Amino acid sequence: MKKLKLILLTSLILFGISCKKLNTNNNKLETKVDSILAIMTLDEKIGQLNLVAGNMDQTGPTTNKEYEKDIKDGRVGAILNVYGVEQVRKLQELAVKNTRLRIPLLFGYDVIHGFKTIFPIPLAEACSWDIELIEKTARLSAEEACAAGLNWTFSPMVDIARDPRWGRVAEGSGEDCYLASLIAKARVIGYQGEKLNDPLTMAACVKHFAAYGAPIGGRDYNTVDMSDRMLRETYLPPYKTAVDAGVATVMSSFNELDGVPSSGNKYLLTQILRNEWGFKGFVVSDWTAINEMVNHGYAASEKKAGELALNAGLDMDMQGAVYFNYLKKSLDEGKISEKQLNESVRRILKLKYNLGLFANPYLYLDNKREKEITYSKRHLDHALLSAKESIVLLKNTDYKGRKLLPLSKSVKKIALIGPLADNKKDMLGTWNAQGDENKVTTILAGLKSKYPESIIEYTKGSDFNGKDKVGFNSAITLALKSDIVICTIGENIDQSGEAASRSEIGLPGVQQELMEELVKTGKPIIAIVMAGRPLTIEWLSKNVNAILFAGHLGTRAGDAIADVLSGDYNPSGKLVMTFPRSIGQVPIFYSTKNTGRPFDAKNSYTSKYLDISNDPLFPFGFGLSYTSFEYSNLKLSKQSIQNSESLTVTFTLKNTGKYDGEEVAQLYIRDLVGSVTRPVKELKGFKKVFLKSGEQKELSFSITENDLKFYDANMKFLAEPGKFKVFVGSNSVELLEADFELL
Repeated sequence: MKKLKLILLTSLILFGISCKKLNTNNNKLETKVDSILAIMTLDEKIGQLNLVAGNMDQTGPTTNKEYEKDIKDGRVGAILNVYGVEQVRKLQELAVKNTRLRIPLLFGYDVIHGFKTIFPIPLAEACSWDIELIEKTARLSAEEACAAGLNWTFSPMVDIARDPRWGRVAEGSGEDCYLASLIAKARVIGYQGEKLNDPLTMAACVKHFAAYGAPIGGRDYNTVDMSDRMLRETYLPPYKTAVDAGVATVMSSFNELDGVPSSGNKYLLTQILRNEWGFKGFVVSDWTAINEMVNHGYAASEKKAGELALNAGLDMDMQGAVYFNYLKKSLDEGKISEKQLNESVRRILKLKYNLGLFANPYLYLDNKREKEITYSKRHLDHALLSAKESIVLLKNTDYKGRKLLPLSKSVKKIALIGPLADNKKDMLGTWNAQGDENKVTTILAGLKSKYPESIIEYTKGSDFNGKDKVGFNSAITLALKSDIVICTIGENIDQSGEAASRSEIGLPGVQQELMEELVKTGKPIIAIVMAGRPLTIEWLSKNVNAILFAGHLGTRAGDAIADVLSGDYNPSGKLVMTFPRSIGQVPIFYSTKNTGRPFDAKNSYTSKYLDISNDPLFPFGFGLSYTSFEYSNLKLSKQSIQNSESLTVTFTLKNTGKYDGEEVAQLYIRDLVGSVTRPVKELKGFKKVFLKSGEQKELSFSITENDLKFYDANMKFLAEPGKFKVFVGSNSVELLEADFELL
């Protein structure tokens, strides 16, 4: 009789939930979640904390072959790496039709820069400095992924990265926390939309919390060691902005911080994330990150690691099965509390309610929608626009009385050389989800759409790896009989991304030697550098006529590059990571601090290298255009302000060249004296402005007290009175400047 009453109670609760319109009112939501918690067994609760990898993709070292059985047994709360309406429906039915409480599953996937239609890698797209464009990319990525049955993405990655040896710089937004914070917010809003129970929006997951982008030596998964000041001023702001934007979930990072692995770090997961920032969603580990606390030497066993993680505030275990295997025993021993366990389950159930899965477990499953959205014209058109805006022009010298780029319409013979020229797979870049390389437009195909096929001839020249130079002779021969040489060089799909750190970041393989031989031909050379990180290309910068940095641009890569080369699109991208001259300068970034002995060419005993300049090859914020821009008439509305006042910075921007174009005008400040030392420059604003040839506009920025705040000597976040410099210009080096004072 008692069993029958329980079944009836469960049925009534779930029937009521499924028949009522989803209501996100906190009190009602709490009541609904508590009603489920009240009838859950301990095994069912632990099951909700278990995230298991399916076998449709390999994004980590292991998979669980028994996951279908575990779902039927109610021992799984979420699945990753299963996608497609029919596959998702099959597993959702296992959960809803076979388990006692019929709690639906979450379906997660690494939708980093697109699902089927692949957009530029995040590092490249960040170079657009176009926040609305980036938000739309996330929105369209969500739509396509949701159409395939997914409702949770492990994105955005907001780790600040200042060491290009680290392969995962490709997934982030570069070195600056102000710009990265704006991009983090845009991506969260893009993925999640206005309401999570819209079947074309999905829960976002900000990662990797925290400071994963600063591994010692640039080696992936390595230790991170920094002051609390550095953590809070530079590395935490993008995560905080994502939380303020309402991100549904947070992923803990692999690294340790201050001697404590992030997945067991209560200071990060409870003190900062929940107590200080008020985060209400749930925290998921990265792949087997709980287990790895044993390797770190922080936990003596996986059981102990699970206890440390749960007590620190980590709610869901990704693929490690630690919670699955040990939490029940840990609870019996009093090593964890049922209250903490219930709270983690409650957070997960809330997200499932907010996604609309209790009302309709099959909300995201519609075959017609999947077919209509996948590779739609809307998605492909945006992929082209995003790719064009992501391209950065690094060099463009004169040739025969004009700039080499855009290409002259009178060109008679183009030599296209390099391993990325007729390459589909590597255009997709790292973390390319379910992108189909057969849908990719190559650079060769893109150029053939702009110029007669008869004038374009291609040869590979070299590969990305090894010492084979057999292709050099055909490349040199082709160059010699051509008017112009376009070289497509850089990294392949496996040479950046996760587990792809490099101790040397020059051109891989024999590409450098190939370029040296081609330069000897005396022909004008355009280098298109495609990579997931800044590369050390100082020789290239001195010896070729033009350079484009294009990252990895995705499905429409070839069309975008052809548009730029032909002049149908005027490049406007700006770098979001500093390019070093050599690996010896790394880490290198614009917002450095002065030393007691700043560089002075007349004094040997100052901070410098004996063999190389301190200056970067290309600074943060740098990027040329086919036109030219002039900054002038910098004015401040006041020479001094009080805390409650704002300062208006005005200047004139003029397009002084022959082409219409866009310019990213940048605002920096410097606090000259503080209770702790301050960076020589900090980005505080930017505007992307379109100007016709000859047009000029007066533009303005506003500076308030909030822009001047930092963590003082007592770790209080405030603005200190004193003198400041304000800078406006086209990059972090070429700037106009003025002075003001905060009273």
